[in-house]
Amino acid sequence: MIAIIDYGMGNIYSIRNALENIGSKTKVVTKPHDLKDADAIIIPGVGSFDNTMKGLQPFEEKITNLIEEGILFLGICMGMQALFNKSEEGIGSGFGIIPGKVIRLPDNVLVPQMGWNEIRIRKETMLLEGIENKDFFYFVHSYHCVPENRDVIAATTEHGIDIVSAITRDNISAVQFHPEKSGEKGLRILKNFIGCIKC
Repeated sequence: MIAIIDYGMGNIYSIRNALENIGSKTKVVTKPHDLKDADAIIIPGVGSFDNTMKGLQPFEEKITNLIEEGILFLGICMGMQALFNKSEEGIGSGFGIIPGKVIRLPDNVLVPQMGWNEIRIRKETMLLEGIENKDFFYFVHSYHCVPENRDVIAATTEHGIDIVSAITRDNISAVQFHPEKSGEKGLRILKNFIGCIKC
């Protein structure tokens, strides 16, 4: 079962519909206790950093423990940014699972980045199997992640500067774009994530 965290905002039903369309059993989770039977966890993303972290606060300890135990995790947009230590968008702390920060896109580019943009693959990873350089995905964001360890970077996207559009580390995957809104390529990302459950 794929647990989709409902923290009061986010594309809950878009991601659930996309997963169910590719044959995955899902459950929208509103309480940490309901994660006990999960095979994988997804935090979808919409909203501001502080509001997101406030909504995720009841889940933080449980999610952190499960990630440390090896459960598969996928963060989408704000779900990716929540993994980091802090964000210029807010004053609160993120999970700090991926050391680094989240900063605003530069003033000389269109903010937010909204629409389709291509990715460039930076390392081989199961999450990106079947994905090629210059494949397009759908983005909506004003802030981007800057990891301390660049070894976690799986893909980047050019938007005035190179921004990190996908990260992977052990059982953790996260993307800045929205795979549930990115057509067949987005569904391929989700299929790859589900396939990792059997790894």
